Amino acid sequence: MSWEKQGQIFYVNNINSLLSSHASNPLPILLKDNIFRVFYSGRDFENKSSVGFVDIDILQRKIIHEQKTCVFKYGDMNSFYSHGVSIGNMYESNKDKYILFMGWNIRNNEHWRGDIGRLRFVENRFLEISSNEPFISLDEIDKVSLSYPFVIYHEGVYKMWYGSTLSWTSENEEMIHVINYATSKDGEIWHKHGLAIPYEIGVAQAFSRPTVIINEKGYHMWYSYRSGTGQKYRIGYAHSIDGLIWTRKHELAGITTSPNGWDSEMVCYPFVIEHKGEIFMFYNGNKYGEKGFGIAKWKN
Repeated sequence: MSWEKQGQIFYVNNINSLLSSHASNPLPILLKDNIFRVFYSGRDFENKSSVGFVDIDILQRKIIHEQKTCVFKYGDMNSFYSHGVSIGNMYESNKDKYILFMGWNIRNNEHWRGDIGRLRFVENRFLEISSNEPFISLDEIDKVSLSYPFVIYHEGVYKMWYGSTLSWTSENEEMIHVINYATSKDGEIWHKHGLAIPYEIGVAQAFSRPTVIINEKGYHMWYSYRSGTGQKYRIGYAHSIDGLIWTRKHELAGITTSPNGWDSEMVCYPFVIEHKGEIFMFYNGNKYGEKGFGIAKWKN
């Protein structure tokens, strides 16, 4: 079993200075039929990220519309998202639609800090920040930095997998950034459960951007990871029966870099969806999606 690559679908070519490079963290949301609105994090010349979108026909692999203006910009210097916005996924709570995001913040030339913010998704187009304070921030469980949240409502509970930094460096000089798990009864107050995906120094120790689907065979998660050996991001896979205890099975990820081209050095930031009986993965390639994003289709 593997992913069959459909090629690079979106190429960054934007005169808007806020979206001049990158289309990272693609987030597809179904509009109608086979048309998806794909939100992404683009960057300006200072490497600060804002949110744009493009509409595509997923079956024809065709661009229907490209929004030239950003729909949500990074915040001012006093905000928790002063240096960028990296989007997670969309979910519904209390009849509203929300998109959680990682807010990037750098103070006094120190290492970045990430907190999780929340955007309200209005009319399939507009993004409004719920609060200028982080939705989820650092505490005794997550002491250093947070990243890339993914939320799903299942079995009457909101379930979230998100990134958490344990250390900026280790014996191989790679960061230790893991995927943790949290649950909520109402989508507002979250109970953190700690580590979800086991990490291993020199094998898989820097994770990012989890995406989860659930079916009769359990929970399936894809994510970016680095081994700490100097290899750039690859896409990994883990499986769980209950969403709590996970087993890494990277040999079943089904996708890796290409011999040449836009994803020859790196594959990262996957987002997996089911559509009309088929499973698709949106993902980024070289340089964290500097030139755009592509699609792969699950092949049984």
